[in-house]
Amino acid sequence: MIPKVIDVNGVKMGGNNPLVLIAGPCVIEGENLVMHTAEEIKKIADKLNIPFIFKSSYAKDNRSSVDYYYGPGVEEGTKILERVKKTFNVPVLSDVHYPDEVKIAAEVLDIIQLPAFLSMQTRLTLEVARTGKVINIKKSQYLAPQDVKNIIRKIESTGNTKILLTERGTFFGYHNLIVDMRSLKIMRDFGYPVIFDVTHTVRIYGIPSSNPVGGNPEFIFPLARAGVAAGIDAVFIETHPNPSTALSDASSMLPLNQLEALLIQLIEIDKIVKAYLYEDYH
Repeated sequence: MIPKVIDVNGVKMGGNNPLVLIAGPCVIEGENLVMHTAEEIKKIADKLNIPFIFKSSYAKDNRSSVDYYYGPGVEEGTKILERVKKTFNVPVLSDVHYPDEVKIAAEVLDIIQLPAFLSMQTRLTLEVARTGKVINIKKSQYLAPQDVKNIIRKIESTGNTKILLTERGTFFGYHNLIVDMRSLKIMRDFGYPVIFDVTHTVRIYGIPSSNPVGGNPEFIFPLARAGVAAGIDAVFIETHPNPSTALSDASSMLPLNQLEALLIQLIEIDKIVKAYLYEDYH
């Protein structure tokens, strides 16, 4: 099945549309850093003519320690994201964790994300679906790609069919993730656009993200190339001007000064793949 086209304020994903970039720092560390990062990514996206959606989390509720940075929260965080949206004229994406956050988040967000660890929570899923917003399902590490169909059905039951599906790696023993590239096609065959979250796949869980060995960022480039070659609709890249100082996912984010070089490669691969992709469905 050829995926339907999802239009996010003029940014089109799916069908045979060109690759879309979803990028930003893992968590909102402050308005200045967010605005600076968004501005730099927008410059790169405009230069390379790649559609861009800004992503940053207003809260990180799955940290492994109570001492780790949580984020500004939904009210303050969405105000910062709204400024990004208006200043740079780009759609914005963030994740929600509780049903009572959804109404506030939906007032600003163009895409509401179901976090991987919460992607099977029915009440949260239905609350998000009823907003009528575009929903990004992060496939949990413990789910097979075929299981995502159950989450899709929950959302479709509300009449909302504005759905995106994201691969972010699968458990490979303890702590390590591995990417099964077959899952990208399996999920795309459900009829919705597929996103590859490459930077989360290189995290090593159980080790603090501030620890240099808490991730393998050297695999971002080859994994991203492989994902685009498999025929994805968007690439999800968490990036930061100085990852070593980041307050979340410091060991797995892509340095901002490497983003342009990566995108140049991905855009060229996408052009080749999209020229032949429809042949996979005939």
